[in-house]
Order: sequence, then structure tokens, then C-alpha cells
Amino acid sequence: MKAIILAAGFGERLRPLTENTPKPLLKVGVKPLIQYHVERLAAAGVRELVINTAWLGDQIEAFLGDGSRFGVRIDWSREVEPLDTGGGIRRALPLLGSDPFLVINGDIWTDYPLPSLVDRDWSDSVEAHLVLVPNPEHNPTGDFSLDSQGNIRYPLAGGESLTFSGISVMRPELFALFSSASEKFPIRDVLVDSISGGYVSGEVFRGTWWDVGTVERLQAINTLVSGREVNLVKKPKVRAS
Repeated sequence: MKAIILAAGFGERLRPLTENTPKPLLKVGVKPLIQYHVERLAAAGVRELVINTAWLGDQIEAFLGDGSRFGVRIDWSREVEPLDTGGGIRRALPLLGSDPFLVINGDIWTDYPLPSLVDRDWSDSVEAHLVLVPNPEHNPTGDFSLDSQGNIRYPLAGGESLTFSGISVMRPELFALFSSASEKFPIRDVLVDSISGGYVSGEVFRGTWWDVGTVERLQAINTLVSGREVNLVKKPKVRAS
């Protein structure tokens, strides 16, 4: 399975941090945000990655290169202006091939177990699969819900509304109606008809997940990650003299 990391946004809500540094290169702990994605994908067995870039994309390319030092191969999909999530994937389709591919938003931080998606045998009846998370404070009304068959629906009255995590598996056929590789549109536009038809499945992940979209949330996740790093350091044993 191939994967695409969406890394073309301006990061406007993270200014002034993103005036000279692209959002994917902002550090969480001791590493740039995008490095976590590359390493976790490699650990899950994904060897071919596509990354789309726009704002300060040359810095991202310079840092990751061809991916060989991380055990992967990276192809780059360059955009003059960001094409949003749907448009960015549509433009990158020639690099992603004809099989289902994994999609990860470049501005999230999570410990979601990626092998559960990579190793799954995807049915032809599933056009997309979305990972949902409990609604964070900045998105209290959510994006979707799940019906009793595990299919994605728009929030149902009386049901649990959930937030799209930015992690999904998609088939290239979803983008057949979008013929222009320069068109800007959100991923929601691609999913509308398939959701209505019951062809988009989903799951709920209740582990660690952060949308690193503002300076405050970046600071919060850094506090969390720094605490974990401290806890991993083993104290040396002291021998009695």
C-alpha cells in the first residue's frame, strides 16, 4: 500500500511560527511533525510515500530528501498554490497508482496503529474508510457519525457525533468526477455521494490524537510529548559501596 501525507497548507493559524518554517517542519518534542508520520508509516510496512507541498515546500524536500534514510521512497507532488485536501490528492493520483492508498493529514499527531489499515484486505465495496475521533474542544459538533453497520453518515440525531481524524484509506476511483488536476476542493466534496450510498466505512479511535493547528495546541502537545520522553529515561542504578 502507498500513502500520501498532505503537507501543502499555509499554516496560517500557526503564524508567526510558519512565516519562515512550513508547518510540517515545526517540532513536536525533538523531531519535526512530519518525521513522525514518515517513521510510523515505514514501521507499518509502507515503503512508497507521496507528499504534496506548496508553501515553503522546498524546505520539506530538503529535510526528507528521497526518503532513503527513513527506509522509504518519497515522490513529491508540488503545488503552486495549495489545492486543499481533495485537490491535493487529485493532483497526486498519477503517483499513487490504482490500488487503495492511505491518507494522513500532515498537521496531526497521533499514536494510531497504522498497521491495522495497511494490513487489511480492502473490499471492493468500500470506496473509502475514515478514522474518527471523539470531538475535541475546537470541533464540538463533529463531522460524521457511524451507523449500526459501521458506515459513515453525517451526524445523526441522537447519535454520537465524531471528528474526522485526518487518517483514511481511499480508492482513486473516488476522484473520477474531478477531471482537473489544478482544481481546489476539500475532501468532503469527494465523499458526499459515496457516503449517501453507504460505501464509506469508518472506525472510532480513542487513543492519543491532536490536530496541531494553532500555537496553543502545538505547545500543549509538546508538553505531553516532553513528559513522555522524560518518563522513558531510566534512572541509573546506584550500587551500594
